[in-house]
Amino acid sequence: MLSVRPREIIVRCVLSIVLVLGLNGNAVGESREQVQVRTISITPYGIHNDGQSSGIYYDLANTMAKESGYRVVNHVYPYIRIMHELKSGQADFTIMFKYKELDEHVIYVAPLPSLKNVVIGLKGTQIDSINDLKYKTLAYLRGAKFSDVIDNDMTIKKLQTVDFNQGMKMLKGGRVNAVIGPLEALLDAAEANGLSLSEFSSPLVVSQRTPWVQVSKKSQYRLNIRQLTKNVEVILKRGELTQLRLKYLGQ
Repeated sequence: MLSVRPREIIVRCVLSIVLVLGLNGNAVGESREQVQVRTISITPYGIHNDGQSSGIYYDLANTMAKESGYRVVNHVYPYIRIMHELKSGQADFTIMFKYKELDEHVIYVAPLPSLKNVVIGLKGTQIDSINDLKYKTLAYLRGAKFSDVIDNDMTIKKLQTVDFNQGMKMLKGGRVNAVIGPLEALLDAAEANGLSLSEFSSPLVVSQRTPWVQVSKKSQYRLNIRQLTKNVEVILKRGELTQLRLKYLGQ
């Protein structure tokens, strides 16, 4: 039987420890380098067509993550799935409105310019106030919350939709009296369905809400939130959001 000198034993132990620490260090490094982003599936903010993703918030979130030093994995998902993944930690961060059910699960990093949420119908449908919606049918995006007053009014019938395109199709086909959502998103969906602005009644503004960059609390010790916050401010100040609005909306 071969004898092993004490010095050789020590060397082997040290090498083993270094190897283990090195492997663990690489694993930690990789987890810090990659960030899981989720973008709301609402055109023009998050678009997924033919296996390709894009959109105002999709591109903006990618820029934020990359300039903070992360590799990005970004998926365009519905509100409900994003909220679930922020709670579970499957998603690291997103850009969307604040929701009470997420308050205990996310850190609000930075606000973006507010969006006007409106109710809009075709010409001939008079909607001057929320009271005019009583006993009418409204196309409402599943999982979204655009107006507490409308949400709590049981006399207003809401038909849930998977996206605004479906809502516009329902409006065009006479299945609903009006559609609710961010004005620019509704106009984009209208154009996709062959509807011009002249075919609509005046939009009724029902709320003004602020989208926020928000990080899952389960990711707060893995992501450099201070650096992310700083980069968000820099990116917005240099006009990145304005350029993306020009790209996707022409405005």
